[in-house]
Amino acid sequence: MYYKFSGFTQKLAGAWASDAYSPQGLKPVASAEAPPIIFATPTKLTSNSTVYDYNGKNKVPELQKIFQKSDGVPIHLKRGLPDQMLYRTTMALTVGGTIYCLIALYMASQPRNK
Repeated sequence: MYYKFSGFTQKLAGAWASDAYSPQGLKPVASAEAPPIIFATPTKLTSNSTVYDYNGKNKVPELQKIFQKSDGVPIHLKRGLPDQMLYRTTMALTVGGTIYCLIALYMASQPRNK
C-alpha cells in the first residue's frame, strides 16, 4: 500500500501509486515544447558590427591605474578630495551619533527631580 501526506487532515493517508510518487500535486511534465509567446514583438536583426548606444569614454582603464597604484593610501581615499570629504563627514556623524546616544543613556538612567 502507498501513503501520501494529506494537506487537509495533516496526516498520512492511503493513496494510489501514481499519487504517492508525485507528492503534493507535483506532476511530471506533460509536454517538452515551449508554450507560445504572448505579446511577442518582432525582433530586428542587426548587422555583423556591434553598435552600442553609449557614446561616452570608457573610464575603466584609468580607474584601474588609480586604484592599483601602491602609494600607501587606503582604497577608499584614492580619488582625492571628494573621498576625503565623504570619509570625514561619515566619521564626524558616527562620532557625533555615538556621543548623542551616550548622553541620552545617561539622561535616561538619572531619576527625575520632583
